[in-house]
Amino acid sequence: MTQVQTFDNRASTFPRAGFAYGVDPRRAEYYSLRQARYDALADDIDNWAAGALAQGCTLRLIDIGCATGILFRHLEPRAHCAAIEMHGSDIKIEIETIYRRERYAAIVADDLMAGNPSTPSNAFDVVVCEQALEHLPRVDLAIAALARVAKPGGKVCVGVPIFLPPLAALRHAWVKASLAWRPNKQWSHIQTFSQRSFLRQIRRHLGLELVEVRGFRVISGGPLRPLEHHRWWWRFNRRLGALAPWACVEIQAIFEKPTNPDSAAA
Repeated sequence: MTQVQTFDNRASTFPRAGFAYGVDPRRAEYYSLRQARYDALADDIDNWAAGALAQGCTLRLIDIGCATGILFRHLEPRAHCAAIEMHGSDIKIEIETIYRRERYAAIVADDLMAGNPSTPSNAFDVVVCEQALEHLPRVDLAIAALARVAKPGGKVCVGVPIFLPPLAALRHAWVKASLAWRPNKQWSHIQTFSQRSFLRQIRRHLGLELVEVRGFRVISGGPLRPLEHHRWWWRFNRRLGALAPWACVEIQAIFEKPTNPDSAAA
């Protein structure tokens, strides 16, 4: 954590009509289940920022795969946004498209599949990587990089789409065969995870301690989308996601980097 600074978080301009959670223009439904992952994570980050502020510090956060800055949109109206020092990285940076880019201490073009070599080690209190790993042909160096850049005691928050175990195995086999038979075919989601296989991948490469796994979008979209204007539907899905994350369309896992490296190996 670094010494606290003061920023204008523009909280008075929220909520905005027609924006998911009053902040996100990508969905018009206020309780959009697709965007619920950012809302939930922003709540956690705000709590961690409150802890940092109580110590007279800012919370150093890096959004790996920051794209257009959706995460910061959800953080901006939170009470302790001013205590967050934002950093971002992505394989390609289009600086003019990043929301509130002036609020970032640094935005760096970096290659996650190569281990984000331009990002310093043990540098961040919170590392976020949402909806990125599934796009990579290889995830070993990417996963290792997430732990490397976190400070000891820091949080690593990773979100991926998942399938139920039988479907995950079938899709994995299908994608692998398709890449062999039709090498020119472009798959957006190359990796296929179930909750179990994803957590196994993390444990294989990282010495991180699992804090929480939560799921999103058990039932969503299509004719049910109008229900996403109602808080009770959002609460119902959040409850289902907490009870059975493995059955959801996506999960978000929160890990903590041990302060003592020997404890992770034990």
